[in-house]
Amino acid sequence: FSVFARPSTVPHGAGYELLIQKFLSLYGDQLDMHRKFVVQLFAEEWSQYIDLPKGFLVSERCKVRLVPLQIQITTLGNLTPSSTVFFCCDMQERFRPAIKYFGDIISVGQRLLQGARILGIPVIVTEQYPKGLGSTVQEIDLTGVKLVLPKTKFSMVLPEVEAALADIPGVRSVVLFGVETHVCIQQTALELVGRGVEVHIVADATSSRSMMDRMFALERLARTGIIVTTSEAILLQLVADKDHPKFKEIQNIIKASAPESGLLSKV
Repeated sequence: FSVFARPSTVPHGAGYELLIQKFLSLYGDQLDMHRKFVVQLFAEEWSQYIDLPKGFLVSERCKVRLVPLQIQITTLGNLTPSSTVFFCCDMQERFRPAIKYFGDIISVGQRLLQGARILGIPVIVTEQYPKGLGSTVQEIDLTGVKLVLPKTKFSMVLPEVEAALADIPGVRSVVLFGVETHVCIQQTALELVGRGVEVHIVADATSSRSMMDRMFALERLARTGIIVTTSEAILLQLVADKDHPKFKEIQNIIKASAPESGLLSKV
């Protein structure tokens, strides 16, 4: 962030924690605070920046910087029940007449929730302004879900959701579905990825009022490394083996193929 560089002061003897506080007071509104950082000191003898030495204290004028750590990794998309959470977004009654192929995505969403119950996967459900838009549709069985939360924010990443994720050990992946693809689904996915969570969007369980909005949202999300997949692929990946003790139950869910609705030609 050299373009933001400016002279500033800290008390004599300030160490790492005070430097971090100073950086946040100056630049906190411009940084993604969910990233990891390292503080570096400009070393005159090397003519380059080095990681801040252990026990460093400011005793004279010096040049320090805050560097974001970026690790480029290939998104593999592996799923295991123990590290996965399902997010069901705003599948509400008032959306029924407006969302394209809403009946189809309800059907597929219900399959996913059945699979989550069988495999013991936590499910978090949100409802966008339920006072005005109604509750989750009756066809979606919410038995055993971890949370059902009202919201006005488009993203599902509410403080209560973050707290719930923190309470589930080892969460690595979120399987996300619901409406609308280009609004709440997209904003939820981007926020989760920004927090280091791998996101799988279920294409046959998400839609919008406009198929153009849906199509371009899925294309954009796929380009960011988010995995766009299908309900059957998700459920079979989670059991992984025909000898899995729950395979037969999952097989019963997918025995009849998911609806091949107009969503298919518009992805």
